Amino acid sequence: MHVKSETSRIRPYVVCAVLRDVTFDEARYNSFIDLQDRLHQNICRRRTLVAIGTHDLDTIEGPFTYEALPPSEINFVPLKQTRKFAANELMEFYQSDQKLKKFLHIIEGSPVFPVIYDQNRTVLSLPPIINGAHSAITLKTKNVFIECTATDLTKANIVLNTMVTMFSVYCKEKFQVEPVKVIYPDGKLYSCPDLSVYHMDVPLSYITRIVGVSLPEKEVASLLYRMQLEAKLSISGDETVNFTVSVPPTRSDILHPCDVAEDVAIAYGYNEVPKTKPSSLKPCSLNQLSDLIRMEIAMVGFTEVLTWILCSYKENFTMLNRKDDKATAVINGNPRSADFEVVRTSLMPGILKTAAHNKDHPKPIKIFEVGDVVLLDESKDVGATNRRHFAALYCGANSGFELIHGLVDRIMEVTGTPFVSPGDDVGYYIKSADEPEFLPGRQASIIYKGKQIGTFGIVHPEVLQNFDIPDPCSFVELNMEIFL
Repeated sequence: MHVKSETSRIRPYVVCAVLRDVTFDEARYNSFIDLQDRLHQNICRRRTLVAIGTHDLDTIEGPFTYEALPPSEINFVPLKQTRKFAANELMEFYQSDQKLKKFLHIIEGSPVFPVIYDQNRTVLSLPPIINGAHSAITLKTKNVFIECTATDLTKANIVLNTMVTMFSVYCKEKFQVEPVKVIYPDGKLYSCPDLSVYHMDVPLSYITRIVGVSLPEKEVASLLYRMQLEAKLSISGDETVNFTVSVPPTRSDILHPCDVAEDVAIAYGYNEVPKTKPSSLKPCSLNQLSDLIRMEIAMVGFTEVLTWILCSYKENFTMLNRKDDKATAVINGNPRSADFEVVRTSLMPGILKTAAHNKDHPKPIKIFEVGDVVLLDESKDVGATNRRHFAALYCGANSGFELIHGLVDRIMEVTGTPFVSPGDDVGYYIKSADEPEFLPGRQASIIYKGKQIGTFGIVHPEVLQNFDIPDPCSFVELNMEIFL
């Protein structure tokens, strides 16, 4: 495989291998295609880092060349088509293809497109989009040529190693792979795939410390063997027991001694590791407070819910009768769906959605949540800050306003906060509020040490209608961090 210098402008690397005398049946063929798809989705990062091309070697002739040419100069019959296309035509043609259109952006704006030719100038593939029809794999294919073009050479080698180690078992000579020489423009020559085993020294003490169980040397070696890792015991000059672990090309995930320790833990069984509490572990005061609140609210008959921290822009603002002041909410720049456009600034949308999806549940519905909201904060290095909030909802034949009010009083009681007269900074008091999500005249702010920490009231009928909730509801939400 000869690599032309122009490829450095778009996809500079290529690695290749050959599998000889492969026997395909329908199941093996489908598995071969499925493996490529799975690799493309994960380690290849949807073909942005690596693109795999597989070809019937008997239909093409080496040596091959990997080039980068203007799209108008590349003409071939793509896979599953019957006529020739110029590469720029293909970009338009595949705009309507549900599978391939999501890969077009990788090369679409480039002045040159990568392309692989054989000796007769037959196009093997236009990576990372499509292979040529001429060299398509079939059930009758015996010799397979595999090429991986990439922007990341390390990932390319891992992908190629995975392909050949998984499917060389179907060769006539099992586990035999034929190497391919790749010659770069600077004259450097590489032979791939590199299936050499690399060695890693890992102390036994490190493994047992990470796993949390004192294991004898022979048992550790046996557990590693179960995980496809050969371990040889050695003792250093200071009598430290070490393992020299041989990592095969099938275990590209082994990068550090902690990965070896993890494999020992998996083989030993996580459920067999005795549970212990680290002596240095100190519980977070905020989590302790959260657990206290959860326990108290559950004991008065409320059920805890856990909702998404992401919600739609409409749910966070419009459906709650709120306006976006552009200074509160963190907006996702490229959300996968309309349901995850905004990081919630309140627990209210999630709880109302929960009530709406359970409106056929026997009444009353009494639910609560203790969770984080996120607010913009320029003083933080990430531009936002988390706040731990508590929220509860009562939904029934009547609004239950007095029950929610009682719930507020109970929270203040368990946190040791006394009820005081307005203006007193020792405890808390309530005063009339004017929030758009609540019914006017039926809502109140909770003031603690001169600061508003929450609001409760009867939910506005328009808000209930927006969330398709037919019954009256009362709701409370407050910032728990103020008590710390």
